[in-house]
Amino acid sequence: MKILITGSSGFIGFHLSKLLLKKGNSVYGIDSMNNYYDVSLKKARLKILKKYKNFSFSKANLENSKKIENIFKKVKPKVVVHLAAQAGVRYSIDKPRVYLKSNINGTFNVIESSHKCKVFHLIMASSSSVYGANKKIPFKENDKTESQLSIYASTKKANESMAHSYSSIWNLPITMLRFFTVYGPWGRPDMALFKFTKGIINNKKIDIYNNGKMYRDFTYIDDIVKGINLLIKKPPNLKQKNKFKNDSLSPIAPFRVLNIGNTKKVYLLDFIKQIEFMLKKKAIRNYMPLQRGDVKQTLSDTKLLRKITGYKSKTDYKLGIKKFLNWYINFYH
Repeated sequence: MKILITGSSGFIGFHLSKLLLKKGNSVYGIDSMNNYYDVSLKKARLKILKKYKNFSFSKANLENSKKIENIFKKVKPKVVVHLAAQAGVRYSIDKPRVYLKSNINGTFNVIESSHKCKVFHLIMASSSSVYGANKKIPFKENDKTESQLSIYASTKKANESMAHSYSSIWNLPITMLRFFTVYGPWGRPDMALFKFTKGIINNKKIDIYNNGKMYRDFTYIDDIVKGINLLIKKPPNLKQKNKFKNDSLSPIAPFRVLNIGNTKKVYLLDFIKQIEFMLKKKAIRNYMPLQRGDVKQTLSDTKLLRKITGYKSKTDYKLGIKKFLNWYINFYH
């Protein structure tokens, strides 16, 4: 199968591309290779992907509509997995216009080109952050999402709305995946596990927000990409309505929202203790108040994804931390 992946040199995009390539698919990657974080990490991921004969790549900004349209015309993908985005909740507070440009304009270009190419299934990355200030736990796909707390979350919610409109108008099968705190080897340097590990190893203070009184549904990267792979051949179809209890399938479009997470919330201080235990080294802790845009806890309900694909996360956070640390020490030291 010919699959186009945006953000192929990113954290999730890299792991998904590698999995699909190993399964014999033809993968075409697009990435801007921007400097939001260490470009050498992105280059190292890309170098690995280029070893596969069934992988092709273009460096491109999604905001460049003409270039994106030409790539789609050339590749003629059957499936598109749109993972590229300007990430980072906290960064969006300081640089909101970057998010509008990348996450809104860029995503529109991907949706429009997918429609013109009549793709079999468009899978798009959303985020657990769209649940915003919701108090009800665990988060379910049909919960209200009207209280985003960051520009990043707002752009992800806008993408869901825009995608539903296109799906309705053009009968384009779209699945929105709401990711819950993905972590693991080759992870982003701006994410908690990476920052904590780097700080502890280098005897630097680590910032712990809300004094550590936070819970996150940490989801290991291998579980995430296996879930996406299971979903690829299962596009939403209006004939499926009422097939699943509490389905998030739109009543008027082949459009569905799905959570993908670990379904277990982990106390942040326990997460840090586990890193200390594995490294045999204590962190220098810098306790801070809750950051603007942050939520105190996340927890996913993934029953719908399991009914559709059989998905079930299998990696305990302690094992996930161990695998990340092994990669980090090998890669950087």
